[in-house]
Amino acid sequence: MSLATEKESVTEIVTDAKRKTRKGVFWPAFLIVGGGAVLGIVNNKLLTDISMNGFIASLRGLGWLYQIISIVALILVIMVTFSKVGNVRLGGENARPKYKFSVWFAMALTGGIATGVITYGVNEPIIYYGSIYGEMEKTGVEPGTPLAAIYAMGRSFYNWSFIPYAMYSLSGLVVAYMYFNREKSLSVTATLTPLFGDKVTKGVWASIIDTLSVLAIALGLASSLGAGLSLVGSGIEAIYGIPQGPVMWLGLTFVITATFTLSSLKGLDKGIRWLSDINVKVFYILLFALIILGPTLFSLRTSTAGLAYWLQNFWGWGLDPGDIGGEPLVMWWTLYDWAIWIAYAPLMGIFLAVISHGRTIREFMIVNWILPSVFSIIWFGVWGGTALHWQQNNVVDLVTTIKESGAVAGLWAFLANMPLGSVIIPIVMITLILSFATAADSMVRTIATMCTVNIRHDEEPANWKKLLWALSIGTIAFVMVAYAGGAQGVDGVKYLAALGGSAVLFVFVLQVVSAIKMFFIDKVEK
Repeated sequence: MSLATEKESVTEIVTDAKRKTRKGVFWPAFLIVGGGAVLGIVNNKLLTDISMNGFIASLRGLGWLYQIISIVALILVIMVTFSKVGNVRLGGENARPKYKFSVWFAMALTGGIATGVITYGVNEPIIYYGSIYGEMEKTGVEPGTPLAAIYAMGRSFYNWSFIPYAMYSLSGLVVAYMYFNREKSLSVTATLTPLFGDKVTKGVWASIIDTLSVLAIALGLASSLGAGLSLVGSGIEAIYGIPQGPVMWLGLTFVITATFTLSSLKGLDKGIRWLSDINVKVFYILLFALIILGPTLFSLRTSTAGLAYWLQNFWGWGLDPGDIGGEPLVMWWTLYDWAIWIAYAPLMGIFLAVISHGRTIREFMIVNWILPSVFSIIWFGVWGGTALHWQQNNVVDLVTTIKESGAVAGLWAFLANMPLGSVIIPIVMITLILSFATAADSMVRTIATMCTVNIRHDEEPANWKKLLWALSIGTIAFVMVAYAGGAQGVDGVKYLAALGGSAVLFVFVLQVVSAIKMFFIDKVEK
């Protein structure tokens, strides 16, 4: 056989391997997600009812477990970061980082919270402050008072900083450590080998675990897309006077889905790096502008008091499944947040692992846990503090805006009152779309990769798989926003997030146990 013929044979083998589908993962996951998309078109009410019932059942039934595992993850991350385990280098003692620090942090930050902090940096503190959906009913805090502002800030810090980032960073660490230091596959199942051995990466268990991870990622992505549709749609209505409705949402679905689909089809490395750099610079500019222009002293005082209120109530908030604070506060906000963070954790874990080669575990935790948490506290302190100050001093009535237009509408009224608001608003809209596209293209690629046999992390899965998943996710997101908005305007989106989180919750619990075993019982591989 000639060398050329031999190369052709090898190429054919590789191509065939790339094209083979993991039927045990692809078909169960696609029948649920793709079937949900079809059901949404044919009978959107039935899809809404199924999702709503799943949302209520999962968070009422598993809220206690979400709260316990979040606290355990936080404690474990603290131990790993500040113990001798933190000195271990991902990839071995001679490994060197691929990305410089600023690029690494930009990719980690924007990949995880890009749309979230913009969406809720203003809206969430105002919703708590006004008890718009009954959040304050069982807290003993009177809505609209100075104490309510402090409570709102503290609760926002709690939901958006050290606890949720502990989930992301822990999942990412176990993936990175197993892949770079123990030379296992870049997968969710590989993180469980310390508990079950290599057999967990083969056969039916591998299919079950990866199917649950695919479902969580797909539903979490649909949830994020739905929130983006609702947010941008409310902005177009508030600023440009074009009413929201199915036609607008359909157009936005097409634009956003096409953006992240095309990005995914072209490949990711340079795209993610470039978009992350743009996104993080916009975040920095917006943050520093508001620090200068906003009520800085009020934000500093309220943030400091909010931190005190959070620390004072740490265990009560951290272990409350809804019986103390009530469902409007705990189930519809904190547990929803935990569900979507956990739904994203497997994908984010793989993403964070890939970009962290050559870093020590302590450096990994600084960039993926500590710095993003501090950034969120500063962001909510500045944006939320300014919004609360304006609300208290009748500069703009954000409470009424949210009551009339939905849970994500306050942002645009807030931006409209900023200097150069007419310039800032379209920039924020474009940034939201690009931020979502940055995260979504990697998610679609990861889903397609997990549905493909014998494919390495640096190979591209088949384009038809990416396209199929992107269209299914886009369809479900549109249906849930257009026909299941509910009182908050994003109720249907929250249903999806809870379903995604509950699909992978038990896998995440096993990852936490696996981390305990690999770092504190087994011999640590340097």
